[in-house]
Amino acid sequence: MANAAALDDLKAYEVDSARGFLPAQDPLAALPAGFEPWDELAAELPRLILTGRLRPILESLPELDPSALRGEGELRRAMLVLSFLGHAYVWSGAPAPRIPRNLAVPWCAVAERLGRPPVLSYASYALDNWRLYDPDGPVVLGNIALLQNFQGGADEDWFIGVHVDIEFRAAPILDAIGPLLRGVERGDARAVEAQLARVAQALQALVAALRRMPEHCDPYVYYQRVRPYIHGWANHPALPQGVVYEGVERLRGRGQKLRGETGAQSGIVPVVDALLRVEHADDPLRGYLHEMRAYMPPAHRAFLETVEAAPDLRAYARGHAGSYPELSEIYDECLHWLEAFRSLHLDYAAQYIFRQAQASYANPTAVGTGGTPFMPYLKKHRDETALRRLGTPS
Repeated sequence: MANAAALDDLKAYEVDSARGFLPAQDPLAALPAGFEPWDELAAELPRLILTGRLRPILESLPELDPSALRGEGELRRAMLVLSFLGHAYVWSGAPAPRIPRNLAVPWCAVAERLGRPPVLSYASYALDNWRLYDPDGPVVLGNIALLQNFQGGADEDWFIGVHVDIEFRAAPILDAIGPLLRGVERGDARAVEAQLARVAQALQALVAALRRMPEHCDPYVYYQRVRPYIHGWANHPALPQGVVYEGVERLRGRGQKLRGETGAQSGIVPVVDALLRVEHADDPLRGYLHEMRAYMPPAHRAFLETVEAAPDLRAYARGHAGSYPELSEIYDECLHWLEAFRSLHLDYAAQYIFRQAQASYANPTAVGTGGTPFMPYLKKHRDETALRRLGTPS
C-alpha cells in the first residue's frame, strides 16, 4: 500500500494544482523549424477532407525524422498533428486498412517516446488541443479555442471544448486527494471532511459543465461530422483486421487493433473511482477500463495507480459513520455527483449516438469509438456507482 506522501509531488505525475491533467504550460501551436510540412497539412485538414484530396496529398508528404524533436511539448504537438492526420487518412472516404510509411513511421516513433499507442487518444484530442484568448484567464469555455480539428465548425469545437473545460474544473479534485488521504492516515476526520467537500463541489461543477454540451453541439451534427473521425481500429466492423502501419519494422506488417478516442481515456473518473473505492465487477467491462490506461499519458496512469494503492477512504468513512456522521454524508454526496455525471453521460450517449440513424458501417450506432457496446457499459458504470453509497448494503 502506498502512503499519502507519495502524492505530495503533483508535478511528478504531470498534474497541475490549478489545471489538473491539462498541461501546466499552454500546448504548443506549432512545431519547430523543419517540421512545417506536418503543421501546414494539419492546418488544411478540414478543406482537404471536404475536397477529397487528403489521401494523395498525405501520401506525397516527405518522411520527416522526429528524433530532432526535443521536450515534452514538442512531442505532444507532434503526436497531436500526426494523430489527426492518421485518423483523417483512415476515415476520409472508404475506411483505409493501411497508413502510408511517411506517416506511420514517425507517428510510431513519437508515440513510443511518449509511452502511448500510435492512435488518436484523449490526450491529443482534448488535453493538448487548446489555446487561450486571454493568456491570464482560466481554461474554460469562452476563453479557449481548438488548435486542431477535422471538419471544423461550432459543434466539433464545442464538443472538445466542453471536455477541456471539464478537465480544468477537475483540478481541485486532484489537488485535494493528497491532503485528504493524509487526513485518513492521521485519523483527522475533520481534515478528511474538508477535502471531501472540495471534491464534492468540484464534481458538481463537472456536472454543470457537461450539461452545457447541447448549447452548441447538436446530436445529429455530432454523429454525422464529428464522430466519424475519432473511431479506432479495434473491434470495428469496417476494419476487422485492424490497420497496417507500413514501414514500421517491429510491427512486421501485421494489422494493429487499437482503440479510438474516448472519454474513458481521461484520468478524472478513474481517479475518483479509485479515491471513493467504486468497484466494477470482474467482467469484460472491467478489463476494458484497465486497457484504457495504456492510452493515458504514463504519468497520469501512475497517479491513478498511486491513488488506488493509498489508504481506503471508504472504509475510513464507514468506520466513522457513528461517531462522525458528517463524513459519511459528504462521502455519499461525492458519489451522488459522480453518479449524476455518469447518468448525464449515458443520456448523451443515447441522444448523440444510439438513437441516430446509422449512416454507414464505418460509423456504427451500437459500437463506441473505443470499440465497445457502450450503452450497457455506461449504464453498468452508473449503477455500480450508486451501489457504493454508505447507506446502501454492500
